[in-house]
Amino acid sequence: MGESPCPHILIGTAFAQTPFPDTPSPWSAAMASYEIVTGLLTFCCLVAASLGALLLYARLPQRYQQEETVAVIRLVGNVFIVMTSLVLGLMINSARNTFEAVDHNVHVIATEMILLDRTLRRYGPEADEMRARLLAYARQARNGTRPRSDPLIMGDPVSEQLLNAVGDSLKALKPADTGQASLAQDAHTTYQNIFELRWELVEQAEGTVPLPLLVMLVAWFILVFASLGYRAPDNRLVVCFLVLAAALIGGTIYLILDMDMPFNGLIRISDVPLDRVIAELTR
Repeated sequence: MGESPCPHILIGTAFAQTPFPDTPSPWSAAMASYEIVTGLLTFCCLVAASLGALLLYARLPQRYQQEETVAVIRLVGNVFIVMTSLVLGLMINSARNTFEAVDHNVHVIATEMILLDRTLRRYGPEADEMRARLLAYARQARNGTRPRSDPLIMGDPVSEQLLNAVGDSLKALKPADTGQASLAQDAHTTYQNIFELRWELVEQAEGTVPLPLLVMLVAWFILVFASLGYRAPDNRLVVCFLVLAAALIGGTIYLILDMDMPFNGLIRISDVPLDRVIAELTR
């Protein structure tokens, strides 16, 4: 089945008059695959490290099974437990801040679009064409899909042409009196806010978790799980707990990446603000 549309179209897709089908884009699928694969790889690495250390311990020479050796391994593991806890907490906080900032800006841009439509209504019938273009933009933002090109680039010239046409039409307005002049100035300011917010969403949409930090965190977790498995009792309960812990860590990594890319995956920006915009613009 197709993936439900999301408001990421505000940051760079085609805004044609006819909405695209509700199908997942290659970029969205790639991002979802990246998050899932990263979580699964983390899970597999942690299971392999913990169970590998558990099975390897009995086959090591006697000198590697001494209490002093085990104590040093456990001590090193405890050091990295503290480090992984701190870094994981920072990553969760960073992903949450990114999600909240994008969600806030989506609500703000939706509000600005409603305010622009209200201003154009008050201006008079001369602004009806601009209102129609704004409505087409909002509908495509709600129902379209991301283009195949780089998501940081405006993927379709139609999108740029349609949005720029609204601004060009605003500049072409010739107010008949001071009231219309004031409304035209308000409309231009609101349009500029929408344009700036769109680019701000472009900058925020790609996430903030750097890959080297993610790789280092997983490497630390591998070391921690290896120290947990080393000299652990070889029974089913211990194995189950190690596998469960690895699954929870892998799931946590997946959710952090998912929340850090707020327009894709399970944790994503709500479509309600755009639904509200369309409802208001068609009243």
